[in-house]
Parts: sequence; C-alpha cells; structure tokens
Amino acid sequence: MVEAKSQEVRQWMQKAEHDLLAAAHVLGLDEPLTDIAVYHCQQAAEKALKAFLVEHDAPFGKTHDLDELVAQCATIAADFSRLSEAAAILTPFAVAFRYPTGQPDPPVSEAWEAVEMARTVVSIVVARLVSAAD
Repeated sequence: MVEAKSQEVRQWMQKAEHDLLAAAHVLGLDEPLTDIAVYHCQQAAEKALKAFLVEHDAPFGKTHDLDELVAQCATIAADFSRLSEAAAILTPFAVAFRYPTGQPDPPVSEAWEAVEMARTVVSIVVARLVSAAD
C-alpha cells in the first residue's frame, strides 16, 4: 500500500515536471505561445500540490483552484501558506486562455513570471515530500 502511494505521488510529480518543461519549451519558440505556457504553469502547480495531498492521505475534489489546494496543504504544513500569492496569480490560468474570449494572450514577461512561480511551488512540494526520496 505504501509503495502504491509512493508511486502515485511520483506520477503526479512527473506530470508536474512535464508541465513545467512544456511551459518553458513553448516560451522558447520563435513565436512564444504564452497562453499555452501559463496554462501549463497552473497545471504544474496543481499537480504538485495534489501530489503532496496524496502523500498525506488528504482527499481533494476535482478542482483547479490553487488557493483551495494551498489552504488544504497548509493544514498539513503551515509553510505552504507562503504560496498564497502564487496560487492567486496562477489559478485563473487554468481556464483564462483555453478558449477564445477576445482577451489578448499574456505578455512573454508575465508568462516567464508564471513559470518561476510554478517552479517555486513544485520545488517547495519536492522539498516536503517523503515519497520523492524513495
């Protein structure tokens, strides 16, 4: 049972890492895809937070709300509360640019800031995971 949970945590983290790689990749194109990048940043943070919750047997619903996930993680480890600002910034990227709205895509500088925020979330989760060390 412990091994199955460790494997699930690793799978969540692998998906988070892949989202981070995808975000950086599409920003490095000749014509950066900032809408796609910020979406993957939100996804990376979401998957990392969910990995932490899985490791701690904390059920979570189907949500893209990083504020909610950070708050839930903070009940387990208080230092997660420092991710509140990143959560508030990244959460709207789950849907803001996925569909045509007439809204302009975010500027490249904002997309790179989103990458840095997502990397911070992922690195904090990795530092707190026991399963990542397995």
